[in-house]
Amino acid sequence: MPQYATIKGQVTYTPGDGVPIPIPKGTRVEIELAPDSATLSWEEERDVVGLTAIPRIQFDEYVDDGKIVMEK
Repeated sequence: MPQYATIKGQVTYTPGDGVPIPIPKGTRVEIELAPDSATLSWEEERDVVGLTAIPRIQFDEYVDDGKIVMEK
């Protein structure tokens, strides 16, 4: 079951071997958690979806630091 959160700080993802890209502050993201990763998806602009998977430890650090705030 998906969960939702809001990006409140500097949260980045790295596509392939590329440069880290920030997810804009204030973005509402849908999150699917797995034991080893978190998949985040969001609407970057109308009809343009962002999607990334990050290591679970990195996701947990973002939450602990208040950079990702989970909805209750």
